[in-house]
Amino acid sequence: MDSARSRTRRRESRDRTPVESSSNELAAGPEVDESKLRRGSWSNQKTFTPKRQKHEAREYRESESSDELVADADDYWRGSRNRRSRSPIDRHADSSSNDRSHGGSDEDRMSNGDETLAPGRDDMSDRSSTPAPSVEAPVKPERLNYKEKFVLRGHLRGVSAVQFSPDCSMIASGSADATIKVWDTLTGRLIYTFEGHLAGISSLAWSPDGQWIASGSDDKTIRFWNVNTGRAHTKTFEGHHNYVYQIAFAPKGNILVSGSYDEAVFIWDVRRARVMRSLPAHSDPVAGIDVVHDGTLIVSCALDGLVRVWDTHSGQCLRTLVHEDNPPATCVKFSPNGKYILAWTLDGCVRMWNYVESRVIKTFQGHVNKKYSLSGSFGYYGSPDVKHNPPLAFAVSGSEDGAILCWDIVSKNILQRIEGHTDVVISVHTGKLNGKRMLVSCGLDKTIRVWEEAPEDQEQNGAGASPVEVVTETIVQNDIASNNDEDGDNEMVDAPLDPSTTETTPALTEDVTMT
Repeated sequence: MDSARSRTRRRESRDRTPVESSSNELAAGPEVDESKLRRGSWSNQKTFTPKRQKHEAREYRESESSDELVADADDYWRGSRNRRSRSPIDRHADSSSNDRSHGGSDEDRMSNGDETLAPGRDDMSDRSSTPAPSVEAPVKPERLNYKEKFVLRGHLRGVSAVQFSPDCSMIASGSADATIKVWDTLTGRLIYTFEGHLAGISSLAWSPDGQWIASGSDDKTIRFWNVNTGRAHTKTFEGHHNYVYQIAFAPKGNILVSGSYDEAVFIWDVRRARVMRSLPAHSDPVAGIDVVHDGTLIVSCALDGLVRVWDTHSGQCLRTLVHEDNPPATCVKFSPNGKYILAWTLDGCVRMWNYVESRVIKTFQGHVNKKYSLSGSFGYYGSPDVKHNPPLAFAVSGSEDGAILCWDIVSKNILQRIEGHTDVVISVHTGKLNGKRMLVSCGLDKTIRVWEEAPEDQEQNGAGASPVEVVTETIVQNDIASNNDEDGDNEMVDAPLDPSTTETTPALTEDVTMT
């Protein structure tokens, strides 16, 4: 009997666990007053100034759409642990209950390495009572060292979108000249020029398998282009009533999400080229769209200043994020782990939101953004031979003064200001090829520029310091596959083509400036 009671007491003792506490993060950084709202239309390269309606005594709620269940939004987050999804809401569903119950600022906790942007990871603090052995922390680099590798020329007007393929072997660019170009990342050689849109290109997205490029245009359509065959898809995605301004694929590639100047967000069935769901998302043009890494959440932003998070399956609005100054929002990106959202606004700020708790935790400043829809992304840095826990991450954005800025996610310090473009830098994307980290950027100077991370010992070398650094201009002859048949209409096929039957135009000359 005594031994049985003893086992019972030990079992009850093991069942008791310490109370878990959550952490939050506080808004940081001064805000910039909103300037005059102006936009650029890619169709005519003229400044487009949308008129924003004045709302007197407007109250921003969790949702304003007719198909959203406002009253059930909080229940959704609280009950997300029982959902099938592996989205970040599972890891944060209960985190807001003790937001401010512990001392110390959240930015201090982030500075101590409590947060990571690695995809799919849970960042739980060590609750073990056994002290961890002291290990010397690896040295954190204070700056980045990206050097210009290529300057790709060929577009006739400003370049509005650029993106690495999933394996980073190719680069797709879209321009106000209504063409999409595909480039080889290693050599800078032009592979394809796709034509078919009737107006400028505003957005590009690679399918997850890297075989298709989707393009959104001012002609109100979305088209698909096969990089294996050099031909267009058989169907054109039609349905929006105004410019298609931003598009993004779900991770499986079977769903495409688009945002338009018609103020709606469309969820498309890619295989059927049909709209699965239309969300009356905003009261102003939708300027930014992104999908979380597991495909369960969609984020949108608009010139009404709102950032909204949607459930992909039901179309329900789960969160509406509103900053106190309510500046127009032009771009949104999920962090790689899906826990945060970067939002670009026309007050010269990039804000990182903890969207589960509806709070800004970081504000990045230093670039110029008052007129154009700039976009950027996340990236990683640090020596690949040194293990940093959490991984070192940075946010990157273009600027209207022609620069590219990279900020450390934790400290908000500018790690590098990259100069090279001669006009507004519209889009920046990050990638990694053959173990080397890279950036690609585009802008109104009609160029695409490829940047490669260089060793620190090359930091002080100038362009003419050695033969390796000498700027040389080369002429590359490219056979560009034509997308037009003999009748002048777009030839659209899905199956791979026989190379002997593929029509080509005479070789065109493209300038590639190599550094």
